[in-house]
Amino acid sequence: MEIKRKLYSELKEHLSKKEISIIVGPRQVGKTTIMTELYNELNKKGEKVVFLNLDFEPDKVHFESQQSLLNKIKLEIGNSGYVFIDEIQRKENAGLFLKGIYDLNLPYKFVVSGSGSLELKEKIREALTGRKRIFKLYPVDFWEFVRYKTEYKYKTKLRDFFDVEKEKVVLLLNEYLSFGGYPRVILEENLDEKLKVINEIFGSYIDKDVIGLLNIDRPDAFNMLIKILASQTGKLINYSTLASHIGISTITLKKYLFFAEKTFIIQSLLPFHRNSIKELTKSKTVYFYDLGLRNFANNSFDYIVNLNNIGFLFQNLIKQLLEEQIKWKPYKLNFWRTSDKAEVDFVLNASTSVIPVEVKYMQSKKLTVKRSLRNFIKRYSPEKAFVINLNTTGKIRIDNTIVKFLPYYKLYSESLIR
Repeated sequence: MEIKRKLYSELKEHLSKKEISIIVGPRQVGKTTIMTELYNELNKKGEKVVFLNLDFEPDKVHFESQQSLLNKIKLEIGNSGYVFIDEIQRKENAGLFLKGIYDLNLPYKFVVSGSGSLELKEKIREALTGRKRIFKLYPVDFWEFVRYKTEYKYKTKLRDFFDVEKEKVVLLLNEYLSFGGYPRVILEENLDEKLKVINEIFGSYIDKDVIGLLNIDRPDAFNMLIKILASQTGKLINYSTLASHIGISTITLKKYLFFAEKTFIIQSLLPFHRNSIKELTKSKTVYFYDLGLRNFANNSFDYIVNLNNIGFLFQNLIKQLLEEQIKWKPYKLNFWRTSDKAEVDFVLNASTSVIPVEVKYMQSKKLTVKRSLRNFIKRYSPEKAFVINLNTTGKIRIDNTIVKFLPYYKLYSESLIR
């Protein structure tokens, strides 16, 4: 049984648009698979389609020039049709290369994909302004994971499943927090095989992206950085201390952090502030795109048992779910911390409103709000605030703010910002 990805329908809908569809994301999250599925569906319908892969030497020769590629396309599908190009980051100056072809206004629809390299993320974005739409494919998210694990029996009743099958949901949550969302890891049932797969994924990332594409001169230091960050998920980064521990300069550290973000390993969050001198405005927090990769880097790739560790993993998961909620909406995701140690895990930040979100990995019937969230409410008077937890539902009022307690699985069907 295959893992169905939500992005598939978005890509399928965009096939009718002239813009180039560009799929970006980490290695081995299923970009080639999703393109192959689209290719096969079009082929079954009798559409003219061609699939080229820059990792495949016989295909690579056709990318020596724009005319060479057009000759190959015309040979395969004639004067119109769909062109799929995988691993586009292998082509030097890929953005300008595609721009020149696009501007010929030929009746070809291009769907291309590539791993998270700076060439793909920056130069293609700039060169193809107004000519492309970027689709980001990440590791399988929690909702996709649950649908797959329940064999799609509840695809229209997932909310009811969460409400009724609470013990099964806890098991699924712990499995996802432990092993993450790389498709090959999910598909393996044996722990040893999962470990071998995640080891190969991490090694491939270091060899192909870090060394092969980014030409980092100290891959050992970069590797150490990822491992240290894995142990500090959700915590403030101290640049000078971290750089000293690894044995690199602060400038190099910041460059490596930039590379790690652009290759979809980590995501940093900036602090929320309203020009208050007491708030920390320079330090960032770091989260991982995939929890399994984070656990592997932290030497804890196993079923999670440490409650302190699982708390930060749960926080990382909620970060992912919040990112999904604000997708295509005018909100940024921040955190809030002050010099006197007050902190709120996340702040949904728009120009006219803010929504603080506190995360608690705990089962409790009590509606308790900690001091830091109360301080935020007192300072900024938000209309509403949320405490995301395992199973508690309810709400209380603090001054003019409604604080809602929401089980994490309600984020599937309930928006925090409407």
